[in-house]
Amino acid sequence: MRGMKAGLAFALALTMTQAMTGAARADDFPLAGTWTLTLADQITASGARAHDYGEAPKGRLMIDSQGRYSLQIYKSERTGFASGDKKRGTAEEYADAVLGSSTHYGTIVIDDVRHALLFKIAGASFKTWEGSTQARPYVLNGDVLSYRVPARPDGSTAISEWKRDR
Repeated sequence: MRGMKAGLAFALALTMTQAMTGAARADDFPLAGTWTLTLADQITASGARAHDYGEAPKGRLMIDSQGRYSLQIYKSERTGFASGDKKRGTAEEYADAVLGSSTHYGTIVIDDVRHALLFKIAGASFKTWEGSTQARPYVLNGDVLSYRVPARPDGSTAISEWKRDR
């Protein structure tokens, strides 16, 4: 009986400590985990669908239990730097490096009312996004997450699809 009381007291103390410190369990945020990119397409202004990051895009999205995230998308077919030194690239090599990747990090909030993910972007390879919050309509079907990025100036809309790693 004494051992059971001690165990119960420990569990209660741990729960209270977590509540007071804001510590979260690994499953507190429903999108927590590591996700692999399975699709990176775009719908053009005319309604046509095309690959946005080539035939075989690569990507990783990591989200922790607090909703902090880090995201990287890369076009597999991007060219390397012939010089082997990224400080000595050609204009075409620099353009391909920038246009062939998208990286950002920050926090994600789920907006149940709008059924949107709110990406609060702290840092990004595209500097213009830093400090912004982007609402992205999403669908979560089991371990498959897809969302639409806000429309670009040319009217196209990017679509990303991710599969949770198990």
